Amino acid sequence: MALEVRQRQADRSRETRRKLMEATVECLVERGWARTTTILVAERAGVSRGAQLHHFRTRGELVAGAVEHLGAESVLELKERAVGVGRSPVAVVGLIADFYASDLFSAALELWVAARTDAELKKVVLPLQTKIGRETHRLAVELLGADESRPGVREAVQITLDLVRGLALANQLADDHRRRAGIVRHWAGMLQAALEERTP
Repeated sequence: MALEVRQRQADRSRETRRKLMEATVECLVERGWARTTTILVAERAGVSRGAQLHHFRTRGELVAGAVEHLGAESVLELKERAVGVGRSPVAVVGLIADFYASDLFSAALELWVAARTDAELKKVVLPLQTKIGRETHRLAVELLGADESRPGVREAVQITLDLVRGLALANQLADDHRRRAGIVRHWAGMLQAALEERTP
């Protein structure tokens, strides 16, 4: 009986934490870094201020938790989207471009910009950026069936990732999906040529 009670408490605690993380990401997307407060997050999550303080005593702890959550969600979402995608460069580049055009990228971008001038936040955000970058690169290589031992292939994959991040950044201010789709198709053709290029 006591074990059952502890299990229910642990489940409730995990659920409260999850709600706080999701609310933090939503606030970052909708309101930006400067207007995301612990009080707003608690209200958005539908939890008491006391419950929030039990999990995260400071805004820094809350953001660190959100960064961790964001990293895990981003990688998981990308892997889920990749299921069933063929090796066609158009499909793979489109998948990655759509991933970077998502709300998760918008939330991460809010944190990255704030971290540029906030040393404490930068300590938390930099590992997230590195992890997502590594995972995205690894997945792109895998989906494309790219052989990175060949000259120029690793760089072509990295250029792809840099390009779609830039397109996603442009999409933050105005819906740019039509132009993005054309650029993705054009780049996918160039990428295909780079992947198939024979070394002398």
